[in-house]
Amino acid sequence: MTTKFNDSYPSDFSMQNNDQILEAIEHYLGQIGYPEEPGRLYAPISYSLTMSGKRLRPMLLMLTCGIFSDQPQAAMPAAAAVEVFHNFTLLHDDIMDNAAMRRGNPSVFAKWGQNVAILSGDAMLISAYRLLSEYPPQVLPQILARFNTMAIEVCEGQQYDMDFETRESVSVEEYLHMIELKTSALLSGATVIGAIIGGAGEEDCQRLYRFATELGLAFQLQDDLLDSYGDERLGKAIGGDILEGKKTYLMVMALSKASAAEHRILASTYSDPTLSDQQKIARVREVFDKLGVARLTEQQINHRFERALNILDTLSVQSEGTARLREYAGSLIGRNK
Repeated sequence: MTTKFNDSYPSDFSMQNNDQILEAIEHYLGQIGYPEEPGRLYAPISYSLTMSGKRLRPMLLMLTCGIFSDQPQAAMPAAAAVEVFHNFTLLHDDIMDNAAMRRGNPSVFAKWGQNVAILSGDAMLISAYRLLSEYPPQVLPQILARFNTMAIEVCEGQQYDMDFETRESVSVEEYLHMIELKTSALLSGATVIGAIIGGAGEEDCQRLYRFATELGLAFQLQDDLLDSYGDERLGKAIGGDILEGKKTYLMVMALSKASAAEHRILASTYSDPTLSDQQKIARVREVFDKLGVARLTEQQINHRFERALNILDTLSVQSEGTARLREYAGSLIGRNK
């Protein structure tokens, strides 16, 4: 693997808006060179990285670095490493979920098969560490320590998620802990790595870790909510989690409040062969509506998001320095603040 990043690409991020920073990230990812052979190892990597994605993890990393440094372009290799790692996890997730589609395209698993998806994913993990190895010894141990913690927490979260599939009962606290590992860990890891590269002190790194953890929880809870109450124009079929019988926050909350009869509906509707998909979704949502879980989920999203913003106010920098990160966080949760 070689990095063919054009050094003449605009490096003054101080005058760029978030869309331009995202464009710079895409440019950098596109300039990472992978060998042509063996094609079945490297082609799936390029394929997965060119799928349209939010790039929220590298964006958080770059924006956080920019709070503490006037040269946040130095964080670009780490931003790419986090994104490559994230996509590695998706290759393996699709195998575990037997998922044929990813971001509206055939998954690597569906296109090339299980063995290729495993091996290409492994190569992506190595690629992520190669990107991190570009950093000088003054900061590399700190970056690697945070990256390794992030990586193992994602694995722990995935295992909990799989364990929950076969458990009859999952508490709200257990579910929140699982998504803190599976979803928030990547966001908090990326954010702290950006802060480290920017030269932030330990206290600010700890505060930013809590900020990104709360933001990640809000983001995942919103994703749970949109699956049942969103709009198919968002690119995700409505009710997919219900049809799979997944224990989302809405489902876990509903099960904790349901009567015996409602509990049976929630626990068995997804596997009822006499019902169409639309009937299954409608039946479960009727229970959700009765128990008010959509409103409770929205309250939890707002609570987590406000906590994240309040943490930004405690950083040792002027509030103007966090404006761009605050704006981006709001865009993830659909807030204009």
